[in-house]
Amino acid sequence: MRIILLIGLLFLFSSTVFGADKAEPLLVEKQHFSTENFTTVSGTTLPQVDIGWESYGELNEAKDNVILITHYFSGTSHAAGKYSADDAAAGYWDALIGSGKAIDTNKYFVISSDTLVNANWHDENVITTGPASTNPKTGKPYGLDFPVVTITDFVNVQKRLLESLGITKLHAVMGASMGSFQALEWATRYPDKVERLIHVIGAAKMDAWTVAALEKWALPIRLDKNWQQGNYYGKERPLDGLAATMLNITQDAMHPIIYNASFPDFNVLDEGALKDIRILPKLSQTLAQRAMARAKAQDANHVLYLVRASQLFTAGMEQDLSTALKKVSAKTLLLPATNDLLLRPENMRTVYESMKSLGKDVQLSEIEGGWGHLDGIFSILPKAQLISEFLEE
Repeated sequence: MRIILLIGLLFLFSSTVFGADKAEPLLVEKQHFSTENFTTVSGTTLPQVDIGWESYGELNEAKDNVILITHYFSGTSHAAGKYSADDAAAGYWDALIGSGKAIDTNKYFVISSDTLVNANWHDENVITTGPASTNPKTGKPYGLDFPVVTITDFVNVQKRLLESLGITKLHAVMGASMGSFQALEWATRYPDKVERLIHVIGAAKMDAWTVAALEKWALPIRLDKNWQQGNYYGKERPLDGLAATMLNITQDAMHPIIYNASFPDFNVLDEGALKDIRILPKLSQTLAQRAMARAKAQDANHVLYLVRASQLFTAGMEQDLSTALKKVSAKTLLLPATNDLLLRPENMRTVYESMKSLGKDVQLSEIEGGWGHLDGIFSILPKAQLISEFLEE
């Protein structure tokens, strides 16, 4: 088994990638987009915003064959293909995106971008603006002086990117987990620009339970002695807290079925742990090592900002969800995961009923599997035909 550093809302576990394509990999190149004077929902104008993006397939002359992929919490723009042939793994939805696949790059121009405050600041293939970026007013990292950003801000930066390419309409927008938030935001905020919406393992509005769960992800970072109210740049990073955050996220995003199956040699009567309270069980040691490896690629403040953006999510920034859903004109496909313990499927069943009552063109099909929230990444292949047909309708 190899370590997979990605998940539905975050990531971090080991498995074999599903549906691996034995053919030559699609090679992709990371692109850089920069825009000026971007005003956030919170009212602050950033003099410059930078994000990375990549694409698969060709943009047609009419520029109407565009599918936007919006990524999950710990993800990046790397939805498919490889940056080089010897990369260990392809993008997270490579089983869906490519020549002859459900999202057929012979037909569609597929584009994906890094969000603002992307968690993976230390990944050489990520381009993002956030608290670790240099504040032009001070010449130092923003830290917590960076403004609060929202899912709407992520979408508005994407809109600027698309406009820079001459794209004014989307054949479809599709995203998983936090990516589903962005996809739905597109459909509610810019309904005339979105023809189809594919909403995977997501939500339409945060509830009190989920906001509190997300705060548990932020807490270890805030308690790390090296965090120093976000002023750790140029100093020792709060890696212990960030690694603890990764542990919390991993367990929240996985179902016990796969979690337990991933440790076939687990022994509840761990010899070391039985003899000395200072010795962690072998299971905890393994998880801690993996969490720390992932933490080293991330920035703790960026994770805090992603938590806040997710906590503040409600479609269209509307208090009343029905008001937001009324604005959707896109044909909609909802793909919750039956065993999702993080963004629970019953919430999307309610959204489905609400959209039906509003006369919307909507269908729901649940993803089955043992991964829980991560079924939106690892168990989505059985929905390939449905997705292909939905895009053709």
